[in-house]
Amino acid sequence: MNGDPKPVTLLDLLGRLIEAPEPPPVSMTPQTWGWAVVALILLAACTVGAIHIWRRYEANAYRRHAVKELEAARGDPAAIAAILRRTALVAYPRREVAGLAGDDWLHFLDSQVSGRDFLEGPGRQVAVAPYRDARNAPALYAVVRNWILRHQPEKTR
Repeated sequence: MNGDPKPVTLLDLLGRLIEAPEPPPVSMTPQTWGWAVVALILLAACTVGAIHIWRRYEANAYRRHAVKELEAARGDPAAIAAILRRTALVAYPRREVAGLAGDDWLHFLDSQVSGRDFLEGPGRQVAVAPYRDARNAPALYAVVRNWILRHQPEKTR
């Protein structure tokens, strides 16, 4: 029994194991051209969306300015009427707005927001405020502010 090899134990076998090599790290870059195309399409779509949002923001600058002026003139119907007229002149062609007065002016304002607040409501003061001393009108302020924020200007000029 001297010639018999020493029995191999599990611990001996574990000691002989060679550690497996670590695999290379997985690349996070796309491996095919398809993903690059998808990325370019997404980038283009985001760029177009950002440009659209910026143009809309810039196109509505006159609204923000008009609301600030309206806040400053809150109690003066004559000033409110002037702000409303200037806002309409910015949003619509001069030939359509500049010559309007009285009920025609009020009808034009109502038609832009699908309402009757100018012809039949507190907005009626807009037609007479520049020509006579009018009283403080909080309802007029609300109607004009609503018009400034909701009117839909023409797309083509």
